[in-house]
Amino acid sequence: MKTLFKHPEFRVGAGELAAVAPGIAAWGLMTGVAIAKSGMSLIEVLLMSILVFAGSSQLAALPLIIAGAPMWVILATSFCVNLRFMVFSAHLRPYVMHQSLWRRLLNGYGMADLNYVLFTKRFPHPSTDPLVIAGQEAYWAGSCGVSWVSWVGSTLVGVALANSIPISWGLGFAGILALLGIMCSLATTRLRVVSAGIAGAAAVATFALPLKLNILVAIAAAVAVCLMLEKPAPAKPAAPAPGAGDAA
Repeated sequence: MKTLFKHPEFRVGAGELAAVAPGIAAWGLMTGVAIAKSGMSLIEVLLMSILVFAGSSQLAALPLIIAGAPMWVILATSFCVNLRFMVFSAHLRPYVMHQSLWRRLLNGYGMADLNYVLFTKRFPHPSTDPLVIAGQEAYWAGSCGVSWVSWVGSTLVGVALANSIPISWGLGFAGILALLGIMCSLATTRLRVVSAGIAGAAAVATFALPLKLNILVAIAAAVAVCLMLEKPAPAKPAAPAPGAGDAA
């Protein structure tokens, strides 16, 4: 583990994530204020701030917690918001399957949206070369470490300053800007752009639904439309059997 911190790729990963850390910090600060004003106890606030490393699901769940929504609604909303990580984990599986279970769990916990984008940009393909694998693990550790510190640190600052920072200062707008930055970085294909547009339109059209259920409607609409639009890869023609030409 110590060799990860000494590897040059650790500094590369930390440096690339540090460039976008201010956006993460703005979002975390706003989330910390929202958590502190949610009515939860101090212990619950601190535990959520330190242990729950999932900003979008936190922001989706907090209004439901405040409104006294049923537990199944809160869990279903958080599950749907975090469905994208199933895609991330399926893509990253070849990179980490050589690791022990506890390391895979730790790496999965630390991998957020921007970490995934930057990691896959630097390492488009998994490798079997031990030197390349060491570099990938070091980069992953540096990137996720800076991301976690930026998020948790700014969230705790938001909790500490919640009583002196009113929501009207525009911290919510800062969080929206951070989310937009993440969304734009992920919208790399036409289908992804279409899915973002469909989700946004559906969320606005169903905004009047109670308990923030418009979020679930937006996710379902985007997934359904994209599944219909996605074209399956063309099947490759079967190679002729050896000796088939001779038999003819």
